Amino acid sequence: METNTALSGLEPLIGVEELAEYLDVPVKTLYEWHQTGRGPCSVRVGRRLRYFVSDVHAWLVQQRGADPGQASDRP
Repeated sequence: METNTALSGLEPLIGVEELAEYLDVPVKTLYEWHQTGRGPCSVRVGRRLRYFVSDVHAWLVQQRGADPGQASDRP
C-alpha cells in the first residue's frame, strides 16, 4: 500500500485500489460501502475517492470484535 507523503505535515491519503488491496475486498465493495455509509470515511478529490489513513484505522478499530472471553457490546 503506497501513501502520498510528499508534502510534510499533511496526512497521507490512499486511493480506492490501494485500500481494496489492503482490505482484500473488491473495489466495487468499497464503492458500495461508500454509497451506503458502511465503510470508512472518505473524501472526494476531484472525481476520485480517497481515504485518510487515520480514518481507515479508526474504522477498522470499530469493526474489531470483542476480545476472546469478553462479551460484545454489539446487538
